[in-house]
Amino acid sequence: MGSTVISIPDGELSLPLPSIKKEKERPNKLSIIFSCLGELQKSRQKMRKLIHSVKVGIALVLVSLLYLLDPLYERVGENAMWAIMTVVVIFEFFAGATLSKGINRGLGTILGGALGCSAATLAQEATGMGEASTIIIGSSVFVIGAAGTYTRLQPSIKKRYDYAAMIFILTFNLVIVSGLRAEEVLELARDRLSTIGMGFAVCIIISLLVFPTWASDDLHDSLSSKFQALAKAIEECLEDYFRLNSEKDNQPGQPSSSSGSCKSVLHSKSKDESLANFAKWEPWHGKFGLYYPWDKYLQVGEQLRDLATIVLSLKACLQSPRQPSSSVRQSIKEPSKAVGLSLALTLRELGESVEKMRRSQQEAVIMPKLKSMRVELNSIISSSKFGPLENVNELAISSFVFLLMEIVEKVEELVKEVEELGELADFGTK
Repeated sequence: MGSTVISIPDGELSLPLPSIKKEKERPNKLSIIFSCLGELQKSRQKMRKLIHSVKVGIALVLVSLLYLLDPLYERVGENAMWAIMTVVVIFEFFAGATLSKGINRGLGTILGGALGCSAATLAQEATGMGEASTIIIGSSVFVIGAAGTYTRLQPSIKKRYDYAAMIFILTFNLVIVSGLRAEEVLELARDRLSTIGMGFAVCIIISLLVFPTWASDDLHDSLSSKFQALAKAIEECLEDYFRLNSEKDNQPGQPSSSSGSCKSVLHSKSKDESLANFAKWEPWHGKFGLYYPWDKYLQVGEQLRDLATIVLSLKACLQSPRQPSSSVRQSIKEPSKAVGLSLALTLRELGESVEKMRRSQQEAVIMPKLKSMRVELNSIISSSKFGPLENVNELAISSFVFLLMEIVEKVEELVKEVEELGELADFGTK
């Protein structure tokens, strides 16, 4: 079997090795910091849930006054229940979700009611209330129901207007089959729409003005935290790989948090898409303006999920029973850990750039650093001491270094994506 050699381009600089002193103390300190931050995040989330529950209770009390106070009840009558139903149905945890559901409900109610009244009036004027009118109404219900359902299944509609399509179908059917005269239908639609508007107004005022919970803030914080989680996962993988067998035997078995961090990043796609959808409905607030590039956030998140899969592959490689000897691993410890620490620092810098919404000198500083990492990894593979890849030691080391090189290339793509995000979102400079 011939040897595998990766050539090193002339003129490339070798990677400056960062200091790896106190390498044992660093992970312990980081673990304590991340543990404290996790507990703080859980407490904050519990408080937000409590505040949301109180806000919903206040909204229900306010719309219940339409029933409880006689002057208000005399004006709206039994239609007051529609205001209560509106609060229960559309009041969501995030302000953008509440606004989205409220607008969708209003849009579906108006369109469905108007079309239902028109169809009922047309049937009455044409044939009265006989069997022909029943056939016309039944046909209208079938056509509108089938067409509305088909439209609702379209991805572009389902993504943002699914609730409006559902309310449209429901309102149309309620109006057209009610059997009332056109004048009564119009009066009933007007009264119900007014009470629905009251419930919607109460929800929007409380959701936007009383301790609002913004989906945009959650998406922004979630994206920046993914960088920190993956940086910590890479550090843990390298620390486990180069730990001596005697140290592993003396330490009790503990579940690795690196796998959990990567899996949480992988499973975040649906949550990120929901947050981005809600964020698009939110008004201008704080540091986020109208037409903010939330789609770019999703693209960066997709790149982070790709990186998480590579880190998980690296973790699986480290857990394989066919591992190189400790002496072989120790021979590449210094350059590999230098690359790992540099990757972690780069990811943390990118995460900080997103979190603080400022543009760092990625192209000028980080990209040359990543290129020097590739050169350093090439030097490990092309080193003469490994010779032909004919045994477990050489194959295992080559797989490990190859995955590190894949991580470096993915981080380079992330640098470009974050740079583009900074341009679209108009990040500030240092």
